[in-house]
Amino acid sequence: MKSITKKRQFIKGMDVSTFLELEKLGAVYYDKDGEEWNLLSILQGYGMNAVRLRLWNNPYSKEGEPYGAGTNDIDKTVEMARRVRDRNMEWMLNLHYSDFWADADRQVKPKAWYDFTGKRLEYAVYDYTLAVLRIFREKGVFPSMIQLGSGVSGGLLWPDGKWPDYEMIALLLNAGICAVRAMEQDIPIVLHLDNGCNNKMYQEWFDNYFANDGEEFDIIGMSYFPYRHGSLADLQYNLNDLAKRYGKDMIVTGVAMPFTMEDYAEYEKLPPTERKGMAIKPWQASRMDYPATKEGQAKFIGDFMRRLAKVPGGHGRGFFYCEPGWIPFPGSGWATEASLKYLKDPGPCGNEWANQALFDYDGRPLPALDVIREF
Repeated sequence: MKSITKKRQFIKGMDVSTFLELEKLGAVYYDKDGEEWNLLSILQGYGMNAVRLRLWNNPYSKEGEPYGAGTNDIDKTVEMARRVRDRNMEWMLNLHYSDFWADADRQVKPKAWYDFTGKRLEYAVYDYTLAVLRIFREKGVFPSMIQLGSGVSGGLLWPDGKWPDYEMIALLLNAGICAVRAMEQDIPIVLHLDNGCNNKMYQEWFDNYFANDGEEFDIIGMSYFPYRHGSLADLQYNLNDLAKRYGKDMIVTGVAMPFTMEDYAEYEKLPPTERKGMAIKPWQASRMDYPATKEGQAKFIGDFMRRLAKVPGGHGRGFFYCEPGWIPFPGSGWATEASLKYLKDPGPCGNEWANQALFDYDGRPLPALDVIREF
């Protein structure tokens, strides 16, 4: 199978890392004809040609309690990768270098690395990266792309690799890059920052990364959530500037847009004190250029893809929609009590993503999927 990255095919990808958890709990999805069907098959029918899967080092407490949000350990990621390959699709591996969520606001070291610093931490990154890639190769499900870190604009593996220590940030990412290259020379490597509208941040970060002898990589990844980051015009300005400035391909590896602001408490069946509610707040929804409706979501995704495809030099390679199938279902939330302790987060838990999925709360496909298929 010739890689979509080599064919220069526009990537219409989806991050479905919670799928196994939802499937096990009994969540149901329907195709356009109202027939119950497998989520991956439905999404592929709507034009999905790649999948992103996150991997956490050890998403369990010392007592073995799962951290939730898919509890994406190596076994689950291998299983999902096998399902993706069985459908003749490609997949991107996202190494968080954490036992749970890593993003611009938190980069918690894996429990096994808590006491590691300096060279010992660099070696841990190298050895871990090499070890998991060997597993994927042995299982016959080697990824097509690899994203090292998640939202590393603030660094990674805090406090050692915390911004603005670009020297240590570069050393830690170099360890991961060298491990990937030791296993596979030609596989595209992605470095991902948050807030795809912040052109100043991207310039500063990548200029400092290269000034501190950061290893070469292939693709700039970014997140874009319109209710949090800004307009499509802001995103396009950043994409166009980065294409000219660095000459690298870009993928929006995390994007989502709400289709409603109606609550879904009745679906989660949790007491109010145990559910976090929507990640997007009404004041954030009110400042978007698109309404939080099914039609607004569909219009947004179409305009988003058109702008991405127009990046100079063909450097706008595509996107991965963030958790299109994370519908509200009892037992599946962004965290558990065990992972809250790991993150030192007050909580609460519950699903905070359901109104940004590409299926309604009952698992029926939304109009945005038709737009994706027709693009």
